[in-house]
Amino acid sequence: MMRSDDEVPMSARVPADVEKPDKIVFGLTARQAGILGATGLLLWGLYQSARSLVSPVVFAVVAIPIAGLAFALVTVRRDGLTLDAWLLAALRQRRSPKRLVPADSVRGGTVPDAPAWVAANAGPLPAPLRLPAEAISIDGAIDLGPQHGTAHAAACSTVNFGLRTAGEQNALIGGFSRWLHSLSGPVQIVVRAQRLDLDPYLDVLADGAGGLPHPALEAACLGHVDFLRDLSASRDLLRRHVTVVLRHPATGRHGRDTSAAHTVARRAQEAARALRGCEVVVAPLDGAQAHAVLAAAADPNGGPQATRAGTASGVVTADPALLRPADTDTAADVAEDVEV
Repeated sequence: MMRSDDEVPMSARVPADVEKPDKIVFGLTARQAGILGATGLLLWGLYQSARSLVSPVVFAVVAIPIAGLAFALVTVRRDGLTLDAWLLAALRQRRSPKRLVPADSVRGGTVPDAPAWVAANAGPLPAPLRLPAEAISIDGAIDLGPQHGTAHAAACSTVNFGLRTAGEQNALIGGFSRWLHSLSGPVQIVVRAQRLDLDPYLDVLADGAGGLPHPALEAACLGHVDFLRDLSASRDLLRRHVTVVLRHPATGRHGRDTSAAHTVARRAQEAARALRGCEVVVAPLDGAQAHAVLAAAADPNGGPQATRAGTASGVVTADPALLRPADTDTAADVAEDVEV
């Protein structure tokens, strides 16, 4: 009889694009069918109006490339986008300003003109920098503005999946797939790699080597310190951060929506409970921690000063009124196991 640990690892089907539009006819989405239909009607109208002037063969020579171009626009894909969406994004990027600077919100978010005494013509002024996050509450709710809603970030631990048996891998996959199928809103899993500085850790390890009870242990500890110093000098060491970002779409209300902030906070606590069965510890981030994560993501090579809570003043602000103190029992439980 086969043991449970020798089972074949389970696989769970997860859609690659959960926001993929539905196909309505001939494997085409509504937008693709609309483009092809509009092109066909346009060519048919041109043929009806010009058939008395040109022969059908001449019109076909002109119409076939146009129809082929329309078909290529809706079927050819590049970088995960159809060609029409890709060209539209390229045009939008081409027309968008290339120089962006932080703008003071007190002045309406505009870049002031050059002083009158400046005689040189410096060219067009840079455009104001618009970051997605407008405010962060003390409980970690991130206001993304009236168009994108509210988000909440949570730090996650990792699981060494390759060292588990087949039965344990099946349990982990099953728990993770159940969490994915229970999602009721947009979720993003962000994996960041950040440079790791071992010097503070190695200094503490070397200072504590003298207090070990046996000389052999002290020699082994100092040897490990030397090995890590050589490794840090010869390699670029990285540490991995896994963050789950849950977002509640905008509801169209004017001003900041406190109900959306409560919703994403509750969903973060639900994710912590669901992923605990997969041996993944989830710790929802408070306002200071979320601010540090956003600052480090904006400047990953900026060093320790990039995570200080004052580097984005004037662009991302703290707003205690965005979210009233919520139930943080779950956050307190997982915070004991994970240090963010």
